[in-house]
Amino acid sequence: MAWVLMALGLVMIVEGLAYALAPSLIERVLELLRSLPEGMRRQVGLLALVSGLLLVWAAFQLGLG
Repeated sequence: MAWVLMALGLVMIVEGLAYALAPSLIERVLELLRSLPEGMRRQVGLLALVSGLLLVWAAFQLGLG
């Protein structure tokens, strides 16, 4: 359970940094996402999901979990 809380905390840190350091960039990214077709947004989401799973797997393989 502790690693779940740690993971959520890390996500919140990264999200917060993005909004704090580059709010105009976030707006441009959101506009770009709005202009993409739904299928492409789904593919981007699945790519992010798989990338996240690979990162978590790599962390566990390195003994961080």
